[in-house]
Amino acid sequence: MDITIYHNPVCGTSRNALALIRQAGFEPKVVEYLKTPPAREELEKIIRDAGLSVREAVRQKEKLYTELGLDDSKMTDAQLLDAMVTHPVLINRPFVVTPLGTRLARPLEVVREILPLEALQKVADAEVQRVGA
Repeated sequence: MDITIYHNPVCGTSRNALALIRQAGFEPKVVEYLKTPPAREELEKIIRDAGLSVREAVRQKEKLYTELGLDDSKMTDAQLLDAMVTHPVLINRPFVVTPLGTRLARPLEVVREILPLEALQKVADAEVQRVGA
């Protein structure tokens, strides 16, 4: 199964999403989006496929969000996308893309929605072993 994670190794949620995918038995394509940001069209598709609005995909906790005036409700989707492409730190994370769907892994558990059931059993078995150890 082809899986891509738009990953920030400094982010705990992103690291945990990557670990969950690996526990499920997959080695995803890891895109460190701060080093290799997605093109605007790719970013638009990821956001759309995740069922989010552009504003929901912006990392609002980032200082740049207010510095650039992105908190102004009059900012258009195009303006928000321009800011995200120019400043990839504004892209919320991590996004996970599989053939079963795309999710912004916040909360982390939503990644389970786009992994096959048999892979989730591996994760559940690993969690049971870890708890019982």
